Amino acid sequence: MADKFDLYAHVTDSIIASIEAGTPAWRKPWTGDKGGAPFPLRSNGEPYSGINVLMLWLAADAKGYRAARWFTYKQAQEAGGQVRKGEKSSTVVKYGTFEREDAETGEERRLPYLKAYRVFNAEQIDGLPAEYYGIHAEPARDLGTEADPALDAFFAATGADIRTSDEPQAYYNPTEDYLHMPPIATFHSAAGYYATLAHEATHNAEVRIMPRRSARLIGLRLGRRGVSA
Repeated sequence: MADKFDLYAHVTDSIIASIEAGTPAWRKPWTGDKGGAPFPLRSNGEPYSGINVLMLWLAADAKGYRAARWFTYKQAQEAGGQVRKGEKSSTVVKYGTFEREDAETGEERRLPYLKAYRVFNAEQIDGLPAEYYGIHAEPARDLGTEADPALDAFFAATGADIRTSDEPQAYYNPTEDYLHMPPIATFHSAAGYYATLAHEATHNAEVRIMPRRSARLIGLRLGRRGVSA
């Protein structure tokens, strides 16, 4: 018999895993991002609230989704789309209350409940109207953050191919074996820049140290341009 799904443990474990993996999805340390996870919206365009915002940010960051809207299986069909075969859903929760008669007093009591349900990002669904796939770019801002020569020298000594452009994304490209970083001037702090660079550099190191395992992971990730989780 399968273990009962523990919703509270699922939420807690997802948050802890994101923190332990490096920069959490809700703490992007640079400005501008045409490829970052947008604020999650329901199928009708209404924004999610509470813990669901965090849960869907985590899911989008982990899986590389860039569309804002999320659908239940039925909502996707009602919108003219179809969830692709093999796609895995993400978990969101619904809070509510219900009334129950107290067995001892006979009085009606209002009790809270928490229910999990499954949703799919628009990028997992074929046939939706074009606007459901659209994203909006946040303009990058020059904050004037300056580089640390000693840390630059350290990362240069690793032999990693580190490239910088105006593209506001940090990632490791496993097929071409290079790291991409947004300009350091667009980071809120030098510490944020080098922490992000160190995180991406671990993927480069993984390829060098464990090439067989990395080759398998690269094959699984070919649908994404770079690895940033």
